[in-house]
Amino acid sequence: MKKYQKLDIEGAILDEEQLKKHLEKMAMQHTLRVKSSKSTYPVPLLLENYIKIKSVYNLLNEHIKLGISIHPAGEWILDNFYIIEESVRQIEKEITIKKYTNFVGIQNGKYIGFARIYVLATEIVAYTDNKINAENLEKYLQAYQTKKTLNMEEIWNIGIFLQIAIINNIAEICDKIFSTQIQKYRVKSIIERLVEKKEKNELKYNQITGTKLRNNQFKSMRYPFIEYMSYSLKKYGKKAYGYLNILEEEVEKIGTTVPEAIQREHFDTAIRKMTMANCITSIKKIQRINFLDIFEKINGVEGILNREPAGIYENMDHKTKEYYRNTIKEIARKTNMSEIYIAKKTIELCNRAESRNKTKSHRILLN
Repeated sequence: MKKYQKLDIEGAILDEEQLKKHLEKMAMQHTLRVKSSKSTYPVPLLLENYIKIKSVYNLLNEHIKLGISIHPAGEWILDNFYIIEESVRQIEKEITIKKYTNFVGIQNGKYIGFARIYVLATEIVAYTDNKINAENLEKYLQAYQTKKTLNMEEIWNIGIFLQIAIINNIAEICDKIFSTQIQKYRVKSIIERLVEKKEKNELKYNQITGTKLRNNQFKSMRYPFIEYMSYSLKKYGKKAYGYLNILEEEVEKIGTTVPEAIQREHFDTAIRKMTMANCITSIKKIQRINFLDIFEKINGVEGILNREPAGIYENMDHKTKEYYRNTIKEIARKTNMSEIYIAKKTIELCNRAESRNKTKSHRILLN
């Protein structure tokens, strides 16, 4: 099976002005190549992450039936899994490996071979904590374009790559959700055997073996386990005091206290819940964005063609404008010249013809 590279970008949250400056700096540092590398094709890794998300979705449904509390970030998965599924299917259909490799690539540095638009989208997602809307997206793309111009195909597909980056981040949160839910299952298993003292044939959570809390159950103890065990034992009152004492003693052995572990777990849970909420909300917003509006505002070719001296282009319908832009895109592809250069040269020819005949000047644009 072919190995595909993972695009791994970790970013601290920046405010709008900080991120715009970051994107300007990034644009200046980008050295570009004509195509992207097949080894950086993101769809196979996206599908792997989708399987991971789906498995967590199924686990959460099982735990609801078992009466195990659900991680707050997991509640977003339960309510919105269908949106993730639809998005993945659309991306798989839209971004073929042939289409991906035709995107402009990064020539050097740690992201060598990756499509520039994929890197740009992932950077934006990383530095906004997955919080995307039409207004801030337009500003971020304009910031990048103050230093380097995005081509038409990149701008049209930015929404797809934003969703890829967000879904990959959802999968990372799902790793944490899965770990938390398994720790909670362990707690349930321990309590029904040691506190409730159920017989073997009565066990509901019977996938975990072992009988002694002190020796067997704390070897892989994590904050979710400590928090949920403390919470669960306290519900049994005096009956569980002995086990609470054991829990406190074992937690101290790993250099912390039960209250500190609970506080840490509550903090981590809140952060993951907020990030997951941003992810799901942003996918919904991205799917509702009118990318034609953004395209016409920030695409350099569009701005140049609007300066056509006969004034005909700017009054055309969207489909006719698209024909003109696609013609320039095709010429650029065949000649390895930039779309901006070709558009400028076309308008220069129109301007020369303008003084003689307005109709002729537009005919030059058409041809």
